[in-house]
Amino acid sequence: MSEKSHSWATPSPAGLVALAMACFTFFALLTGKITPASSGLMGIWLLGGFAVQIIVGIVELKEGNILAGNIFTFFSAFFMLVTGLEFIFKFFASVNGWKIDAHVDGWGWLPLAAAVTLWAPAYLKSPKCLFGVVISLTPALWIISFMDMGVWPHEMAPIAGWLAFSGGTFGVYTSAAVILNTAFGRSILPMGAPFIKPQPVSNPVSGSKSA
Repeated sequence: MSEKSHSWATPSPAGLVALAMACFTFFALLTGKITPASSGLMGIWLLGGFAVQIIVGIVELKEGNILAGNIFTFFSAFFMLVTGLEFIFKFFASVNGWKIDAHVDGWGWLPLAAAVTLWAPAYLKSPKCLFGVVISLTPALWIISFMDMGVWPHEMAPIAGWLAFSGGTFGVYTSAAVILNTAFGRSILPMGAPFIKPQPVSNPVSGSKSA
């Protein structure tokens, strides 16, 4: 009986949908479409996103995708798990009148925003729609970080909200493009060619002269 080696299918579309869910709920919160009273429910949604993204990160790392694997892994930990638990905690804090100093959140978001910014150039070799996710979320993360630190006024929240909405929209589109293009074996939804095309791997033997 012959054995076939099957590679794992990419779970990135599921991770992008989870990211879009987080982006859309942040959009609603930051633009005032929902009130802080909904933070407990929002936290539960983010915990669901954690379950998806940690799987995506592990599988992508297993498949050797260093960029997607690492970014989904730390997104799952901090943007989903930690933030989800924080929203639930803050909900009970507001109900029970607990006094907390949330400025630490800004300092926590700061290295995450810096990491996404410094990693963003790697996405120039990805489809344009995926680059759109990153370029939308990068300034949103800085705004949220500096607002939570108390450096920038909270009047900037709607800007971060609309940037998150843009990133989520790009995420949903990219996930649909990957699923449909793979299922039909051709381009159903265009993704946009990368700004920097990946270079073909050179053959170290080519060009060598025999003795």
